[in-house]
Amino acid sequence: MDYHEAGIEKNYLKDYRGAMQDYNKAIELDPMYQDAYTNRGNAKYKLEDYRGAIQDYNKAIELDPRYKHSYFFRGFAKSILKDYRGAVQDFNKAIELDPKFAEAYTYRGLAKINLNYKDGGCLDFSKSGELGHEEAYDHIKEYCN
Repeated sequence: MDYHEAGIEKNYLKDYRGAMQDYNKAIELDPMYQDAYTNRGNAKYKLEDYRGAIQDYNKAIELDPRYKHSYFFRGFAKSILKDYRGAVQDFNKAIELDPKFAEAYTYRGLAKINLNYKDGGCLDFSKSGELGHEEAYDHIKEYCN
């Protein structure tokens, strides 16, 4: 049985606790399984265990420091915990790894807005919109006009 795939299925069904059990088993079988840590972090995030999610994203980054989504998701969790500076750093890294990662610009912009850096946030929303993330325009209307 592929526990990681089973976890993904349960995640889609919003059975986050069941997904975590499958990811735990996948990690037990292969402690170097970076995707299992990232996805377990996502399940923890959905269960509002943001600190636990960050721990899993940290491990995923340790195993594969070139995977942009681990930084992106960790930035989300840090934002929820109001660590906006840490979130900006994670979104910066995601953007460094993929300069066309539109959503990372949007969420970095939101973190900057929360740090009272309106100009930087608005520039990020603009870049995100140019890259095709439509949600960025809603943020421009709300924060930049």
